Amino acid sequence: MSADRNRPASTHATASPSLLDSSVLFPLRDSERILIAGAGGGFDLLSGLPIAFALHERGKTVFLANLTFTAATRTTAKPVAPGVFEVDADTEGQQHYFPEKHVATWLADHGHPDTVYLIRKGGPAAVRAAYAWLARELRLDAVVLVDGGTDLLMTGDEAGLGTPVEDVTSLLAAAALDLPVKLATCVGFGIDTYHGVCHAHFLENVAALAELGAYHGVFALTPGTPAVDAWLDAVAWTQRHTPGRESIVSASITDAARGAFGNHHSLERTRTNNSDLFINPLMSMTWGFDLDTVASRVLYTDHLTHATTPFEVAAAIEAFRTTIPLRPWRDLPV
Repeated sequence: MSADRNRPASTHATASPSLLDSSVLFPLRDSERILIAGAGGGFDLLSGLPIAFALHERGKTVFLANLTFTAATRTTAKPVAPGVFEVDADTEGQQHYFPEKHVATWLADHGHPDTVYLIRKGGPAAVRAAYAWLARELRLDAVVLVDGGTDLLMTGDEAGLGTPVEDVTSLLAAAALDLPVKLATCVGFGIDTYHGVCHAHFLENVAALAELGAYHGVFALTPGTPAVDAWLDAVAWTQRHTPGRESIVSASITDAARGAFGNHHSLERTRTNNSDLFINPLMSMTWGFDLDTVASRVLYTDHLTHATTPFEVAAAIEAFRTTIPLRPWRDLPV
């Protein structure tokens, strides 16, 4: 996904406010070649689409990447570097679960360049090399790492870490890049409760980042904003083309953006397993941070030095947590 930077400046104006006017994305004001990357795989890339569309409105050149759960070698995705594949609307294979391909198809159908880069799951060194290749080949001057959920901010001593393996691997890889601007964003406050995350600890971590000057604020994903409307449509398209394996995280975020509340179910997946949901407006807030500072607060980075696979990353994290006192669970006062 890219934009023609030779367009007249007047075409950048929109009738609705732009997400680019928020403090979260203010650091990108002078960036021109920006990678939006899904940190945790799956549908995380879709949580970054509102930012991508807003950047596109301003004439920025935008690239999309995702740590993938798809077996890329079982598709016609084009290998372009070790652990990196290129997908577009014509890519075939894995149609029952291939969110990056469905995003590419939506982009092509709506007049956008449709390249999406897949980063194969691996150990820290492999993913770091993939990010380095993307930064070099795409001549990036900024990266925005996106987490659907909030466990990207877990440092290691919280009561629960959610699903940290892919998130921390992507975070440390992006932190290793020598770029002028690196942002980390989270959207979906409360969703990771179902993965054992204590959101009092998330808020405590946000406060610590604010004290360090690394918290950029939040913005709401509100319908009526062009970038948000495009995102809602892209998510709906991708969900329809992933029957039975739709993203509960993406559904919760888009339902919240549309004004749903409480035990609201838009997916058969959650209706049939009797999930007790709490959809609410906080789920549609995007939180922004300085990526390097977020990465610097991960307590177990040194313990991942010799990890070469996602399994070894998981084992190293669990071993580290047996050596430290964990923060006790704390309910949010309501």
